[in-house]
Amino acid sequence: MSQELLEHAAAPRRRVHPAWWVAAVAFIALLGAAGFRVAPGELMVPLHEEFGWSTSVMSLAVSVNLLLYGLTAPFAAALMDRFGVRQVVTTALVLVGLGAGGSVMMTASWQLLIFWGLLIGLGTGSMALVFAATIANRWFVKRRGLVMGVLTAGSATGQLIFLPPVAALAESVGWRPASLVVAGAALLAVPIVWLVMRDYPEDRGVLPFGADAASYVAPVRETGGAAKRAFEGLRFAAKHRSFWALAIAFAICGATTNGLIGIHFIPSAHDHGMTTTVAAGLLAVVGIFDIAGTIASGWLTDKFDPRKLLVAYYVFRGVGLLLLPWLLSDTIHPSMVLFIVIYGLDWVATVPPTAALCREIFGERGTIVFGWVFAAHQIGAAAAALGAGVIRDVFGTYTYAWWGGAAMCVIAAVLSIVVKRTRAVAREKVLVPE
Repeated sequence: MSQELLEHAAAPRRRVHPAWWVAAVAFIALLGAAGFRVAPGELMVPLHEEFGWSTSVMSLAVSVNLLLYGLTAPFAAALMDRFGVRQVVTTALVLVGLGAGGSVMMTASWQLLIFWGLLIGLGTGSMALVFAATIANRWFVKRRGLVMGVLTAGSATGQLIFLPPVAALAESVGWRPASLVVAGAALLAVPIVWLVMRDYPEDRGVLPFGADAASYVAPVRETGGAAKRAFEGLRFAAKHRSFWALAIAFAICGATTNGLIGIHFIPSAHDHGMTTTVAAGLLAVVGIFDIAGTIASGWLTDKFDPRKLLVAYYVFRGVGLLLLPWLLSDTIHPSMVLFIVIYGLDWVATVPPTAALCREIFGERGTIVFGWVFAAHQIGAAAAALGAGVIRDVFGTYTYAWWGGAAMCVIAAVLSIVVKRTRAVAREKVLVPE
C-alpha cells in the first residue's frame, strides 16, 4: 500500500466516505437502465393492438434482450477491470438510450430484435448486477452485503418510478412517448456517471470503506484481455459443483422473476380483465417492497448463512406462483395484494446471498464468476419469457407457465442448500476449508 494512502488513512475521517458517493451514482445508473427492462411487459399489449404481432413474436424479442443481458455480464465485469467502470457504464447507458429511442421508428416485428433485443440487451447487460457487485467489492470492506442490496434495489426503484408513468403514457398518448421517456432517463444518467464515477478507491486517494490501514493490501489490477479473463473465470468455476448449483438455482430465479412475472404478469392480468394501468401499478408495488426486501436481504446476508436465506426465498416464491392462477381477476382484492407484497419482498432478495457465496467461494474471481452465474439467471429468464409466450398462444392461458415456475422453485431451494461454503483455490486446484 502506498505511503499516500497510509497518510490519508491516518488523517481525520471525512464526513462522507467517497465510497458512498460512488455507490449513489451507481444506484442512479442502475435506475436509468431499469426503465426499459420493465417496459416491454407494459408495451406488449399496445404493440399487439397496433401491429397485430403475436405474443410469441414479441416474447422472442424480449428473450433476446434477456439473453444478451445475461451473457454480456461476465464480459462486462472483465471490461470494467480492463477499461474502467466509468467508460463501460457510460457506453452502456448510451446503448440503452439509443435502443429505447430508436424503437419509436419500428414498423416490422424483426425490428424488435434490433431495438429491444440487441441494443437494450447489450446496454443493460453491461451494467446489470455485475456492476453492483464490482462497486461493492472494490469500494467496501464493511457493509458489502448491505451495499449490494441497496444497489440491487436500484432496479426495483426503476420499476417503481417508470412503471406507472410508462403505462399511463402508453394508454393515453401511445407507446412511443413511453419509450422516449425511458430513453431520456438513461441518457440523463450519463453525465452524472462520467463526472463522479471512479474505478478504485485509490483513484480518490482513499482506502475502501471499512478497510484497516495497517492490513489492507490493494488488489492487483488486471490488464489482460477481457474475453480471456471472462472465459478463464468460467473455466475455473466450472470445475466446482457449487458453481453449477448456484448457476442453475439463479437461472430459476431469473425464470420466475424477469422471465415470468416481469414480462407476462401484465398481459396475464389483462387476460383476466384487468386494465394495463392497474396491472402496471401492481408491478410498481412489487418494486416498492422489492427495495425493502433486497436491502433487508443484504443486511441478513452479512449476519446469517446465505444458503438458508436462499432456501427460504425460493420456497416463498414457489408458493406464490402456485396460487397465482386463482388470484388473478379483473379487480384488485386482498389476496392479490398479499401476493404482490410477498413477491416484492422476495423479487431479487436472492442477489445479495448469491453474490456473497460467489465472493466467499471464488475469492478475487468472485465478481467474474458471479457474472457467469448472472448469465445463467438471464438464460433462465429468456427461456421463461419465450416459453410463457408460447404456452399462452397454445393453451390460451398462462396457468401452466405459473405452475411450471412453482415447480422450478422447489429445485432451486434444494440446489441452494447443497452449495458447499469452501474456498476454491486456483493454484492447488483443490477445495480447502475457509
